[in-house]
Amino acid sequence: MVIKVYIASSSGSTAIKKQQQDVLGFLEANKIEFEEKDIAANEENRKWMRENVPEDSRPASGNPLPPRLFNDSRYLGDYNAFFEARENNAVYAFLGLTAPPGSKVGEHL
Repeated sequence: MVIKVYIASSSGSTAIKKQQQDVLGFLEANKIEFEEKDIAANEENRKWMRENVPEDSRPASGNPLPPRLFNDSRYLGDYNAFFEARENNAVYAFLGLTAPPGSKVGEHL
């Protein structure tokens, strides 16, 4: 299982940049392996992300914006879903991973 984080390396939105940094920084700090998929530099990544975000998770208008998280091809959620899981100490459950022993972020949602 591979956690994939879809980001945009050249976003004009400071909010999106901050959210992306928050997700990536958290994963790195907790030594959670992930792949960073840039939708700004790679058309295939952009197309795949847009096609695999479920209908009920898409914005009312326009395309889904990064960051978006997947476990292999299973959609996990956007920044708000990640943030909520982090606030509830349930990031590993959110990501579909087994928490390391003694981890306080391993509780289930």
